[in-house]
Amino acid sequence: MAVELKVPPLGESITEAVVGKWNKKKGEAVSADEPLVVLETDKVTIDVPSPAAGSIATIAFNEGDKVRVGDVLGTIEAGAGATATAPQAPAAAPAAAPAPAAAAASAGSDVRMTPTARKIVEENKLDVAQLKGSGTGGRITKEDALGQLNRPAEAPAQRAPAAPSGPRPRADREERVKMTPLRRRVAERLVQAQSTAAILTTFNEVDMGAVMDLRKQHQEKFLARHGVKLGFMSFFIRAAVEALKAFPQVNAEIDGDDVVFKHYYDIGVAVSGSRGLVVPVVRDADTQSMAELEKKVGDYGTRARNDKLTLAELQGGTFTITNGGIFGSMLSTPIINPPQTGILGMHNIVDRPVARNGQVVIRPIMYLALSYDHRLIDGREAVQFLVRIKDCIEDPTRLLLEI
Repeated sequence: MAVELKVPPLGESITEAVVGKWNKKKGEAVSADEPLVVLETDKVTIDVPSPAAGSIATIAFNEGDKVRVGDVLGTIEAGAGATATAPQAPAAAPAAAPAPAAAAASAGSDVRMTPTARKIVEENKLDVAQLKGSGTGGRITKEDALGQLNRPAEAPAQRAPAAPSGPRPRADREERVKMTPLRRRVAERLVQAQSTAAILTTFNEVDMGAVMDLRKQHQEKFLARHGVKLGFMSFFIRAAVEALKAFPQVNAEIDGDDVVFKHYYDIGVAVSGSRGLVVPVVRDADTQSMAELEKKVGDYGTRARNDKLTLAELQGGTFTITNGGIFGSMLSTPIINPPQTGILGMHNIVDRPVARNGQVVIRPIMYLALSYDHRLIDGREAVQFLVRIKDCIEDPTRLLLEI
């Protein structure tokens, strides 16, 4: 009995996805609930499990195809064992190259190409053997077919042995790939932020010595008690919460002609996923201990790399923190995440000469950047907000005493 493998609900307001990868081929055996196909949306990736044990009977969509909720991705022959995968047709023997007309005629279902590309090949009797597919899984695209069609034919005369004096052609050194849904969505939101908000960035520097000494002093006991290392992010989340309480407009958003002040602190933390940067949200960060914050951020980072974050964990957020320092960034101007009005950028820690009590000393310094929406936040509040974070980091007891 054939069981349909359908596209499941993808989350609020998401109706379509792209087939990212099939984990099994047609005819291979599968177990119930075994992840069969990966779907990519503009926010998360989703593993679609097998609805039954058996073998894959049909595959309706290939990698790179768009699908919608409810579409049948393929069918599972329930209870059937694995069947041998049919061998693919061998490549044409080089001894007898077919004429272009014969090659075009053989461009059947054995060659993966888009419908438009197939039409161009058949109408113009193109030599399929000369086509190199640039689509997903080597699929021949419209651009591949047009490139072959527009390529000038080589003259039969003997070619000169001398190397060409001009630059090498660039087409054979370029690669064209489709943007992932996540990357397209990131691009859209960045353009949206730049187009709709009056983004301005202010900077400051923070002496990380006190936090580094505190971590060094208590790291072993902290790890033994809580099972997680004490990092820098928990300090900055707590400092950001204190600053947001003091300057609530940085925790607000503009909705038409209204300003929505949010009396809760859901802090987005940018982490690197397998397909790019994502921003899961630490809910009610003001109620969580340092250990809870470290565990949450660590868990988000691990699951982001394995594409296991849920859509709900990526939604919302009242303020964002991004740490380019882990990649070696000295300074940056982060772009706010709409509809938020502020984002804090952390950077690398470098020993720098600074003046202390009339003396030049070497201190571990981090540059901080606060990008904010100038429509709602004035420069004075932005600068004071960043100074408040600086004060909390340079004197971590403020975080414990909430002063």
